[in-house]
Amino acid sequence: MAKFTFIDLFAGIGGFRIALSNAGGTCLGFSEIAPDAIKAYCTNYNEPEASNFGDITKLKTLPEHDFMTAGVPCQSWSIAGKKLGFDDDRGQLWNDTLYLLNKVRPKAFIFENVKGLADPRNSAALDYIMSRIREAGYHAEKYILNAYDYGVPQTRVRIYIIGFREEKYHKRFRLPEECPGAVRLSDILDGAVAQTHAPLSGNKARWSLSCNEQGFNDYFLFNDIRNGSTTIHTWDIEDTTKREKHICYLLLSNRRKKDYGPLDGNPLSVNHFKGLDPSIKKSELDALVEKGILKGVPYLYQVNGKDFDLSEAEQLVLSYERNGRLNIDELKLQKVFRIKGIGIVDTVEALESRGIVECIEARYDFKHARISSGINGINRIFLKTSKIYPTMVASDTNDYIATEDIEASSVEELKEQFMEKIYRPHNFRQITKSEACRIQGFPDDFVLPEARPRWMKLIGNSIAVSLVKRLAQSVVNTGVFGEEDYVKPPVVKKKKEPVQGLLFDF
Repeated sequence: MAKFTFIDLFAGIGGFRIALSNAGGTCLGFSEIAPDAIKAYCTNYNEPEASNFGDITKLKTLPEHDFMTAGVPCQSWSIAGKKLGFDDDRGQLWNDTLYLLNKVRPKAFIFENVKGLADPRNSAALDYIMSRIREAGYHAEKYILNAYDYGVPQTRVRIYIIGFREEKYHKRFRLPEECPGAVRLSDILDGAVAQTHAPLSGNKARWSLSCNEQGFNDYFLFNDIRNGSTTIHTWDIEDTTKREKHICYLLLSNRRKKDYGPLDGNPLSVNHFKGLDPSIKKSELDALVEKGILKGVPYLYQVNGKDFDLSEAEQLVLSYERNGRLNIDELKLQKVFRIKGIGIVDTVEALESRGIVECIEARYDFKHARISSGINGINRIFLKTSKIYPTMVASDTNDYIATEDIEASSVEELKEQFMEKIYRPHNFRQITKSEACRIQGFPDDFVLPEARPRWMKLIGNSIAVSLVKRLAQSVVNTGVFGEEDYVKPPVVKKKKEPVQGLLFDF
Protein backbone atom coordinates (compact mmCIF):
# COMPACT_ATOMS: atom_id res chain seq x y z
CA MET A 1 0.00 0.00 0.00
CA ALA A 2 1.12 3.53 -0.77
CA LYS A 3 2.48 5.71 2.02
CA PHE A 4 1.89 9.44 2.09
CA THR A 5 0.95 12.21 4.50
CA PHE A 6 -2.05 14.50 4.23
CA ILE A 7 -3.78 17.43 5.90
CA ASP A 8 -7.54 17.77 6.13
CA LEU A 9 -8.81 21.37 5.67
CA PHE A 10 -12.46 22.25 6.36
CA ALA A 11 -12.46 18.76 7.80
CA GLY A 12 -16.04 18.53 9.03
CA ILE A 13 -16.42 15.06 10.50
CA GLY A 14 -13.54 13.63 8.48
CA GLY A 15 -14.93 12.15 5.28
CA PHE A 16 -11.67 12.94 3.50
CA ARG A 17 -9.73 11.38 6.38
CA ILE A 18 -11.45 8.02 6.00
CA ALA A 19 -10.96 8.09 2.24
CA LEU A 20 -7.25 8.99 2.28
CA SER A 21 -6.42 6.70 5.20
CA ASN A 22 -7.99 3.87 3.21
CA ALA A 23 -5.56 4.67 0.36
CA GLY A 24 -2.50 4.52 2.64
CA GLY A 25 -2.34 8.08 3.98
CA THR A 26 -1.33 9.32 7.42
CA CYS A 27 -3.11 12.44 8.69
CA LEU A 28 -0.84 15.15 10.14
CA GLY A 29 -3.68 17.34 11.37
CA PHE A 30 -6.94 19.00 10.42
CA SER A 31 -8.61 22.41 10.32
CA GLU A 32 -12.17 22.92 11.55
CA ILE A 33 -14.04 25.55 13.57
CA ALA A 34 -17.51 24.01 14.21
CA PRO A 35 -17.60 22.63 17.80
CA ASP A 36 -19.82 19.61 17.01
CA ALA A 37 -17.65 18.67 14.02
CA ILE A 38 -14.43 19.01 16.04
CA LYS A 39 -15.80 16.79 18.81
CA ALA A 40 -17.00 14.14 16.33
CA TYR A 41 -13.67 14.23 14.48
CA CYS A 42 -11.56 13.84 17.63
CA THR A 43 -13.85 11.14 19.05
CA ASN A 44 -14.00 8.96 15.95
CA TYR A 45 -10.30 9.21 15.03
CA ASN A 46 -8.96 9.28 18.59
CA GLU A 47 -7.30 12.63 17.98
CA PRO A 48 -6.44 15.23 20.62
CA GLU A 49 -8.00 18.62 19.95
CA ALA A 50 -4.44 19.95 19.66
CA SER A 51 -4.35 18.26 16.22
CA ASN A 52 -6.83 20.89 15.04
CA PHE A 53 -5.02 23.77 13.35
CA GLY A 54 -8.15 25.89 13.88
CA ASP A 55 -9.44 28.77 11.79
CA ILE A 56 -7.90 28.60 8.32
CA THR A 57 -8.11 32.38 7.92
CA LYS A 58 -5.54 32.73 10.71
CA LEU A 59 -3.06 30.11 9.45
CA LYS A 60 0.27 31.34 8.11
CA THR A 61 1.54 27.90 7.11
CA LEU A 62 1.06 24.17 7.63
CA PRO A 63 3.38 21.21 8.29
CA GLU A 64 4.96 19.83 5.14
CA HIS A 65 2.76 17.11 3.68
CA ASP A 66 2.13 15.18 0.44
CA PHE A 67 -1.61 15.49 -0.13
CA MET A 68 -3.94 18.38 0.70
CA THR A 69 -7.72 18.02 0.88
CA ALA A 70 -10.32 20.73 1.37
CA GLY A 71 -14.10 20.63 1.36
CA VAL A 72 -14.31 24.38 0.96
CA PRO A 73 -17.66 25.68 2.29
CA CYS A 74 -20.14 26.73 -0.37
CA GLN A 75 -20.29 30.35 0.73
CA SER A 76 -20.80 33.08 -1.81
CA TRP A 77 -17.59 34.96 -2.37
CA SER A 78 -16.07 37.67 -4.51
CA ILE A 79 -13.10 37.53 -6.84
CA ALA A 80 -12.49 41.21 -6.28
CA GLY A 81 -9.35 42.19 -4.41
CA LYS A 82 -5.93 43.66 -4.71
CA LYS A 83 -4.73 40.71 -6.78
CA LEU A 84 -1.16 41.42 -5.73
CA GLY A 85 -0.30 37.83 -4.95
CA PHE A 86 -1.17 35.04 -2.57
CA ASP A 87 -0.30 37.09 0.52
CA ASP A 88 -2.64 39.96 -0.29
CA ASP A 89 -6.06 38.44 -0.85
CA ARG A 90 -6.61 36.51 2.37
CA GLY A 91 -9.86 36.45 4.30
CA GLN A 92 -12.03 34.56 1.85
CA LEU A 93 -12.00 30.83 2.24
CA TRP A 94 -11.04 29.87 -1.31
CA ASN A 95 -8.23 32.41 -1.28
CA ASP A 96 -7.06 31.18 2.13
CA THR A 97 -6.98 27.62 0.78
CA LEU A 98 -5.00 28.63 -2.29
CA TYR A 99 -2.63 30.67 -0.14
CA LEU A 100 -1.76 27.57 1.91
CA LEU A 101 -1.49 25.43 -1.23
CA ASN A 102 1.11 27.82 -2.62
CA LYS A 103 2.87 28.15 0.74
CA VAL A 104 3.30 24.44 1.54
CA ARG A 105 3.26 23.01 -2.00
CA PRO A 106 2.07 19.41 -1.48
CA LYS A 107 2.46 16.91 -4.29
CA ALA A 108 -1.29 16.62 -4.94
CA PHE A 109 -4.64 17.95 -3.78
CA ILE A 110 -8.40 17.39 -3.99
CA PHE A 111 -10.79 20.30 -3.44
CA GLU A 112 -14.56 19.73 -3.27
CA ASN A 113 -17.44 22.18 -3.60
CA VAL A 114 -21.10 22.34 -4.56
CA LYS A 115 -22.05 21.90 -8.22
CA GLY A 116 -23.23 25.53 -8.30
CA LEU A 117 -19.61 26.67 -8.52
CA ALA A 118 -19.57 25.22 -12.04
CA ASP A 119 -22.79 26.98 -13.10
CA PRO A 120 -22.48 29.64 -15.83
CA ARG A 121 -23.40 32.38 -13.34
CA ASN A 122 -20.26 31.48 -11.35
CA SER A 123 -17.95 30.97 -14.34
CA ALA A 124 -15.81 33.99 -13.46
CA ALA A 125 -15.30 32.69 -9.93
CA LEU A 126 -14.35 29.21 -11.10
CA ASP A 127 -12.03 30.60 -13.78
CA TYR A 128 -10.37 32.69 -11.10
CA ILE A 129 -9.84 29.65 -8.86
CA MET A 130 -8.33 27.63 -11.71
CA SER A 131 -6.07 30.53 -12.74
CA ARG A 132 -4.77 30.93 -9.18
CA ILE A 133 -4.02 27.21 -9.08
CA ARG A 134 -2.03 27.55 -12.30
CA GLU A 135 -0.23 30.60 -10.89
CA ALA A 136 0.85 28.44 -7.97
CA GLY A 137 2.51 26.11 -10.47
CA TYR A 138 -0.05 23.29 -10.31
CA HIS A 139 -1.67 21.28 -13.07
CA ALA A 140 -5.34 20.66 -12.32
CA GLU A 141 -8.67 19.69 -13.80
CA LYS A 142 -12.25 20.13 -12.59
CA TYR A 143 -14.78 17.30 -12.65
CA ILE A 144 -18.54 17.25 -12.05
CA LEU A 145 -19.26 13.89 -10.42
CA ASN A 146 -22.32 12.19 -8.94
CA ALA A 147 -21.64 10.05 -5.88
CA TYR A 148 -24.32 7.62 -7.11
CA ASP A 149 -21.94 6.56 -9.86
CA TYR A 150 -19.32 5.54 -7.31
CA GLY A 151 -20.96 3.28 -4.76
CA VAL A 152 -23.29 5.63 -2.88
CA PRO A 153 -27.11 5.19 -2.95
CA GLN A 154 -27.63 8.93 -3.22
CA THR A 155 -27.70 11.48 -6.00
CA ARG A 156 -25.02 13.92 -4.83
CA VAL A 157 -23.50 16.02 -7.61
CA ARG A 158 -20.40 17.99 -6.66
CA ILE A 159 -17.41 19.63 -8.32
CA TYR A 160 -13.99 18.15 -7.57
CA ILE A 161 -10.78 19.97 -8.50
CA ILE A 162 -7.85 17.55 -8.59
CA GLY A 163 -4.33 18.78 -9.12
CA PHE A 164 -0.65 17.82 -9.11
CA ARG A 165 2.55 19.76 -8.64
CA GLU A 166 4.20 17.83 -11.48
CA GLU A 167 2.57 17.68 -14.88
CA LYS A 168 3.41 14.04 -15.60
CA TYR A 169 1.20 12.86 -12.75
CA HIS A 170 -1.59 15.11 -13.89
CA LYS A 171 -1.38 13.47 -17.32
CA ARG A 172 -1.43 10.02 -15.73
CA PHE A 173 -4.56 10.69 -13.68
CA ARG A 174 -7.71 8.84 -14.70
CA LEU A 175 -11.13 9.01 -13.10
CA PRO A 176 -12.15 5.75 -11.43
CA GLU A 177 -14.50 3.48 -13.31
CA GLU A 178 -18.17 4.25 -12.73
CA CYS A 179 -20.41 1.70 -11.02
CA PRO A 180 -23.89 3.28 -10.88
CA GLY A 181 -26.37 1.23 -8.89
CA ALA A 182 -23.74 -1.00 -7.27
CA VAL A 183 -25.16 0.06 -3.90
CA ARG A 184 -28.85 0.90 -3.69
CA LEU A 185 -30.97 2.54 -1.03
CA SER A 186 -32.67 -0.77 -0.30
CA ASP A 187 -29.25 -2.22 0.60
CA ILE A 188 -28.52 0.23 3.40
CA LEU A 189 -31.86 0.28 5.22
CA ASP A 190 -31.75 -0.95 8.82
CA GLY A 191 -32.60 -4.63 8.94
CA ALA A 192 -31.92 -5.19 5.23
CA VAL A 193 -29.22 -7.49 3.91
CA ALA A 194 -26.84 -5.74 1.55
CA GLN A 195 -26.69 -7.33 -1.88
CA THR A 196 -24.22 -7.26 -4.74
CA HIS A 197 -25.49 -5.64 -7.91
CA ALA A 198 -24.09 -5.35 -11.39
CA PRO A 199 -23.67 -1.71 -12.44
CA LEU A 200 -26.76 -0.32 -14.12
CA SER A 201 -26.53 0.53 -17.79
CA GLY A 202 -28.33 3.60 -19.05
CA ASN A 203 -30.26 3.98 -15.80
CA LYS A 204 -31.92 7.40 -15.64
CA ALA A 205 -31.62 7.28 -11.85
CA ARG A 206 -27.99 8.35 -12.14
CA TRP A 207 -28.90 12.01 -12.13
CA SER A 208 -32.39 11.97 -10.64
CA LEU A 209 -34.53 9.42 -8.85
CA SER A 210 -35.44 5.92 -9.93
CA CYS A 211 -38.00 3.48 -11.23
CA ASN A 212 -38.64 -0.14 -10.39
CA GLU A 213 -38.30 -3.02 -12.83
CA GLN A 214 -41.80 -2.37 -14.16
CA GLY A 215 -40.95 1.22 -14.99
CA PHE A 216 -43.05 2.70 -12.15
CA ASN A 217 -41.57 5.40 -9.93
CA ASP A 218 -40.43 3.84 -6.67
CA TYR A 219 -41.20 6.99 -4.69
CA PHE A 220 -44.29 9.14 -4.14
CA LEU A 221 -44.16 12.92 -4.36
CA PHE A 222 -46.49 14.99 -2.18
CA ASN A 223 -47.15 18.11 -4.20
CA ASP A 224 -50.07 20.20 -5.44
CA ILE A 225 -48.28 22.20 -8.15
CA ARG A 226 -46.86 19.29 -10.16
CA ASN A 227 -48.45 16.16 -11.53
CA GLY A 228 -47.31 12.63 -12.23
CA SER A 229 -48.30 9.00 -11.94
CA THR A 230 -47.02 8.79 -8.35
CA THR A 231 -47.83 12.33 -7.23
CA ILE A 232 -50.08 12.68 -4.20
CA HIS A 233 -52.15 15.87 -4.07
CA THR A 234 -54.06 17.36 -1.16
CA TRP A 235 -57.29 16.40 -2.90
CA ASP A 236 -56.13 12.77 -2.86
CA ILE A 237 -55.76 13.01 0.91
CA GLU A 238 -58.80 15.11 1.84
CA ASP A 239 -62.39 14.03 1.22
CA THR A 240 -63.21 15.76 -2.08
CA THR A 241 -65.84 15.33 -4.75
CA LYS A 242 -65.22 14.66 -8.43
CA ARG A 243 -66.26 18.26 -9.10
CA GLU A 244 -63.74 19.64 -6.60
CA LYS A 245 -60.99 17.52 -8.12
CA HIS A 246 -61.92 18.94 -11.53
CA ILE A 247 -61.46 22.50 -10.23
CA CYS A 248 -58.09 21.60 -8.67
CA TYR A 249 -56.82 20.09 -11.90
CA LEU A 250 -57.93 23.20 -13.82
CA LEU A 251 -55.74 25.33 -11.56
CA LEU A 252 -52.87 22.83 -11.71
CA SER A 253 -52.82 22.68 -15.51
CA ASN A 254 -53.19 26.44 -16.10
CA ARG A 255 -51.34 28.29 -13.33
CA ARG A 256 -48.00 28.21 -15.19
CA LYS A 257 -49.42 29.75 -18.35
CA LYS A 258 -48.30 33.29 -19.16
CA ASP A 259 -51.91 34.26 -19.90
CA TYR A 260 -52.47 34.47 -16.15
CA GLY A 261 -49.35 36.32 -15.03
CA PRO A 262 -45.58 36.70 -15.35
CA LEU A 263 -44.49 34.10 -12.79
CA ASP A 264 -43.82 30.37 -13.12
CA GLY A 265 -46.99 29.70 -11.18
CA ASN A 266 -49.73 32.31 -11.03
CA PRO A 267 -52.90 32.48 -8.93
CA LEU A 268 -56.16 32.61 -10.91
CA SER A 269 -59.12 34.92 -10.39
CA VAL A 270 -62.78 33.91 -10.39
CA ASN A 271 -63.07 35.26 -13.93
CA HIS A 272 -60.09 33.16 -15.01
CA PHE A 273 -61.78 30.04 -13.65
CA LYS A 274 -65.01 30.97 -15.41
CA GLY A 275 -63.08 31.44 -18.63
CA LEU A 276 -61.92 27.83 -18.29
CA ASP A 277 -65.28 26.51 -17.10
CA PRO A 278 -68.25 28.93 -17.11
CA SER A 279 -70.12 26.80 -14.57
CA ILE A 280 -67.60 27.39 -11.76
CA LYS A 281 -68.90 29.55 -8.90
CA LYS A 282 -66.99 31.62 -6.38
CA SER A 283 -68.66 29.66 -3.58
CA GLU A 284 -67.03 26.47 -4.88
CA LEU A 285 -63.59 28.07 -4.76
CA ASP A 286 -64.28 29.37 -1.25
CA ALA A 287 -65.31 25.85 -0.18
CA LEU A 288 -61.92 24.55 -1.30
CA VAL A 289 -60.31 27.31 0.77
CA GLU A 290 -62.29 26.08 3.77
CA LYS A 291 -60.97 22.56 3.18
CA GLY A 292 -57.40 23.85 3.22
CA ILE A 293 -56.71 22.97 -0.43
CA LEU A 294 -56.82 26.49 -1.90
CA LYS A 295 -56.01 29.86 -0.39
CA GLY A 296 -57.07 33.36 -1.22
CA VAL A 297 -54.21 35.52 -2.52
CA PRO A 298 -54.36 39.36 -2.56
CA TYR A 299 -53.14 40.23 -6.03
CA LEU A 300 -53.86 43.79 -7.11
CA TYR A 301 -53.88 46.87 -4.90
CA GLN A 302 -55.06 50.43 -5.41
CA VAL A 303 -52.73 53.11 -4.03
CA ASN A 304 -54.71 55.67 -2.04
CA GLY A 305 -51.85 58.08 -1.45
CA LYS A 306 -48.16 58.50 -0.71
CA ASP A 307 -48.13 61.48 1.64
CA PHE A 308 -47.33 59.44 4.70
CA ASP A 309 -44.36 58.76 6.97
CA LEU A 310 -42.97 55.78 5.05
CA SER A 311 -40.19 53.35 5.85
CA GLU A 312 -37.48 52.66 3.29
CA ALA A 313 -39.13 49.32 2.42
CA GLU A 314 -42.54 50.98 1.98
CA GLN A 315 -41.09 53.69 -0.23
CA LEU A 316 -39.41 51.06 -2.40
CA VAL A 317 -42.63 49.05 -2.79
CA LEU A 318 -44.65 52.13 -3.70
CA SER A 319 -42.03 53.17 -6.27
CA TYR A 320 -43.33 50.29 -8.43
CA GLU A 321 -46.88 51.71 -8.49
CA ARG A 322 -48.20 51.95 -12.04
CA ASN A 323 -51.30 54.05 -12.81
CA GLY A 324 -52.26 53.96 -9.16
CA ARG A 325 -51.98 50.17 -8.92
CA LEU A 326 -49.58 47.72 -7.26
CA ASN A 327 -49.32 44.20 -8.70
CA ILE A 328 -47.91 41.62 -6.27
CA ASP A 329 -46.53 39.36 -9.01
CA GLU A 330 -44.77 42.29 -10.67
CA LEU A 331 -43.15 43.13 -7.33
CA LYS A 332 -41.94 39.52 -6.95
CA LEU A 333 -39.98 39.86 -10.19
CA GLN A 334 -37.83 42.70 -8.79
CA LYS A 335 -34.49 41.39 -7.55
CA VAL A 336 -33.92 44.46 -5.38
CA PHE A 337 -36.30 43.10 -2.73
CA ARG A 338 -34.28 39.88 -2.41
CA ILE A 339 -31.01 41.79 -2.32
CA LYS A 340 -32.24 44.10 0.43
CA GLY A 341 -34.05 41.31 2.30
CA ILE A 342 -37.41 43.08 2.10
CA GLY A 343 -40.54 40.99 2.54
CA ILE A 344 -42.98 42.12 -0.15
CA VAL A 345 -46.14 40.63 1.38
CA ASP A 346 -45.34 41.91 4.89
CA THR A 347 -44.59 45.40 3.59
CA VAL A 348 -47.80 45.57 1.52
CA GLU A 349 -49.82 44.33 4.50
CA ALA A 350 -48.30 47.10 6.62
CA LEU A 351 -49.32 49.65 3.98
CA GLU A 352 -52.81 48.17 3.83
CA SER A 353 -53.25 48.32 7.61
CA ARG A 354 -52.66 52.07 7.46
CA GLY A 355 -55.02 52.62 4.53
CA ILE A 356 -52.26 53.57 2.12
CA VAL A 357 -53.17 50.73 -0.26
CA GLU A 358 -56.39 48.75 -0.69
CA CYS A 359 -56.81 45.28 -2.23
CA ILE A 360 -59.08 45.44 -5.27
CA GLU A 361 -58.48 41.94 -6.67
CA ALA A 362 -57.91 38.62 -4.94
CA ARG A 363 -57.09 35.35 -6.65
CA TYR A 364 -56.87 31.68 -5.74
CA ASP A 365 -53.82 29.45 -5.47
CA PHE A 366 -52.95 26.16 -3.82
CA LYS A 367 -52.32 26.38 -0.10
CA HIS A 368 -49.34 24.06 -0.54
CA ALA A 369 -47.58 25.94 -3.34
CA ARG A 370 -43.93 25.20 -2.53
CA ILE A 371 -42.33 22.04 -3.91
CA SER A 372 -39.78 21.58 -1.12
CA SER A 373 -42.40 21.90 1.65
CA GLY A 374 -44.56 19.08 0.36
CA ILE A 375 -47.92 18.49 2.04
CA ASN A 376 -48.48 18.19 5.77
CA GLY A 377 -44.75 17.95 6.37
CA ILE A 378 -44.12 15.22 3.77
CA ASN A 379 -42.17 15.84 0.57
CA ARG A 380 -41.48 12.32 -0.67
CA ILE A 381 -41.95 8.76 0.56
CA PHE A 382 -39.57 6.22 -0.94
CA LEU A 383 -40.51 2.58 -1.33
CA LYS A 384 -38.24 -0.03 0.22
CA THR A 385 -37.24 -1.11 -3.29
CA SER A 386 -35.85 2.32 -4.20
CA LYS A 387 -32.40 2.47 -5.74
CA ILE A 388 -31.53 6.03 -4.82
CA TYR A 389 -32.08 8.69 -2.17
CA PRO A 390 -32.04 12.46 -2.82
CA THR A 391 -29.08 14.62 -1.87
CA MET A 392 -28.64 14.72 1.89
CA VAL A 393 -28.54 18.27 3.24
CA ALA A 394 -27.61 19.81 6.56
CA SER A 395 -31.10 21.07 7.31
CA ASP A 396 -32.74 17.63 7.03
CA THR A 397 -35.62 17.08 4.61
CA ASN A 398 -39.26 16.05 4.60
CA ASP A 399 -38.36 12.72 2.96
CA TYR A 400 -39.42 9.37 4.38
CA ILE A 401 -38.96 5.64 3.83
CA ALA A 402 -41.91 3.22 3.56
CA THR A 403 -41.86 0.41 6.11
CA GLU A 404 -44.14 -1.91 4.10
CA ASP A 405 -43.82 -3.45 0.64
CA ILE A 406 -46.44 -3.05 -2.05
CA GLU A 407 -46.94 -4.75 -5.40
CA ALA A 408 -49.06 -3.72 -8.34
CA SER A 409 -49.51 -4.47 -12.02
CA SER A 410 -50.40 -0.88 -12.98
CA VAL A 411 -49.52 2.63 -11.84
CA GLU A 412 -53.12 3.20 -10.77
CA GLU A 413 -53.03 0.11 -8.59
CA LEU A 414 -49.63 1.12 -7.20
CA LYS A 415 -51.00 4.49 -6.08
CA GLU A 416 -54.06 2.86 -4.54
CA GLN A 417 -51.90 0.31 -2.68
CA PHE A 418 -49.64 3.09 -1.48
CA MET A 419 -52.50 5.11 0.01
CA GLU A 420 -54.10 2.07 1.67
CA LYS A 421 -51.03 0.23 2.97
CA ILE A 422 -48.45 2.94 3.51
CA TYR A 423 -49.76 6.49 3.75
CA ARG A 424 -53.07 6.19 5.64
CA PRO A 425 -51.78 3.71 8.27
CA HIS A 426 -48.62 5.85 8.56
CA ASN A 427 -46.28 3.02 7.60
CA PHE A 428 -43.33 5.28 6.83
CA ARG A 429 -40.45 6.83 8.79
CA GLN A 430 -37.45 9.13 8.51
CA ILE A 431 -33.99 7.69 7.87
CA THR A 432 -32.05 6.74 10.97
CA LYS A 433 -28.61 7.98 11.97
CA SER A 434 -26.94 4.73 10.91
CA GLU A 435 -28.72 4.82 7.54
CA ALA A 436 -27.61 8.42 7.00
CA CYS A 437 -24.03 7.34 7.69
CA ARG A 438 -24.27 4.51 5.16
CA ILE A 439 -25.83 6.81 2.54
CA GLN A 440 -22.73 9.04 2.82
CA GLY A 441 -20.32 6.10 3.03
CA PHE A 442 -19.49 6.34 6.75
CA PRO A 443 -19.35 3.27 9.01
CA ASP A 444 -22.48 2.29 10.97
CA ASP A 445 -20.84 2.92 14.32
CA PHE A 446 -19.62 6.41 13.51
CA VAL A 447 -20.19 8.50 16.66
CA LEU A 448 -22.43 11.55 16.17
CA PRO A 449 -24.57 13.68 18.53
CA GLU A 450 -27.88 12.20 19.68
CA ALA A 451 -30.07 15.14 18.63
CA ARG A 452 -31.31 14.67 15.06
CA PRO A 453 -30.79 18.29 13.90
CA ARG A 454 -27.17 18.15 15.08
CA TRP A 455 -26.20 14.87 13.45
CA MET A 456 -28.11 15.70 10.26
CA LYS A 457 -26.17 18.95 9.98
CA LEU A 458 -22.85 17.11 10.34
CA ILE A 459 -23.58 14.22 7.99
CA GLY A 460 -25.42 16.43 5.47
CA ASN A 461 -22.42 18.77 5.22
CA SER A 462 -19.96 15.94 4.66
CA ILE A 463 -18.51 14.52 1.48
CA ALA A 464 -19.54 11.15 0.03
CA VAL A 465 -16.76 8.93 1.38
CA SER A 466 -17.08 6.12 -1.15
CA LEU A 467 -16.51 8.47 -4.09
CA VAL A 468 -13.52 10.23 -2.52
CA LYS A 469 -11.97 6.84 -1.63
CA ARG A 470 -11.95 6.02 -5.32
CA LEU A 471 -10.61 9.44 -6.29
CA ALA A 472 -7.84 9.19 -3.70
CA GLN A 473 -6.85 5.77 -4.99
CA SER A 474 -6.76 7.12 -8.54
CA VAL A 475 -4.39 9.86 -7.35
CA VAL A 476 -2.18 7.21 -5.70
CA ASN A 477 -2.25 5.15 -8.89
CA THR A 478 -0.46 7.94 -10.79
CA GLY A 479 2.69 7.17 -8.79
CA VAL A 480 2.86 10.70 -7.39
CA PHE A 481 3.82 9.38 -3.93
CA GLY A 482 6.10 6.63 -5.26
CA GLU A 483 6.66 5.12 -8.70
CA GLU A 484 6.04 1.65 -7.24
CA ASP A 485 2.36 2.71 -6.87
CA TYR A 486 1.96 3.58 -10.54
CA VAL A 487 -0.80 1.62 -12.23
CA LYS A 488 -0.64 1.86 -15.98
CA PRO A 489 -4.02 2.23 -17.64
CA PRO A 490 -5.07 -0.80 -19.66
CA VAL A 491 -4.23 -0.67 -23.34
CA VAL A 492 -7.39 -0.47 -25.40
CA LYS A 493 -6.90 -2.09 -28.76
CA LYS A 494 -8.50 -0.26 -31.62
CA LYS A 495 -10.80 -2.30 -33.78
CA LYS A 496 -9.73 -2.54 -37.38
CA GLU A 497 -11.99 -0.47 -39.56
CA PRO A 498 -13.46 -2.37 -42.52
CA VAL A 499 -12.30 -1.24 -45.93
CA GLN A 500 -15.04 0.80 -47.47
CA GLY A 501 -15.97 1.34 -51.07
CA LEU A 502 -14.37 -1.77 -52.67
CA LEU A 503 -16.69 -4.14 -54.47
CA PHE A 504 -15.53 -7.38 -56.06
CA ASP A 505 -17.59 -9.41 -58.49
CA PHE A 506 -16.46 -13.01 -58.93
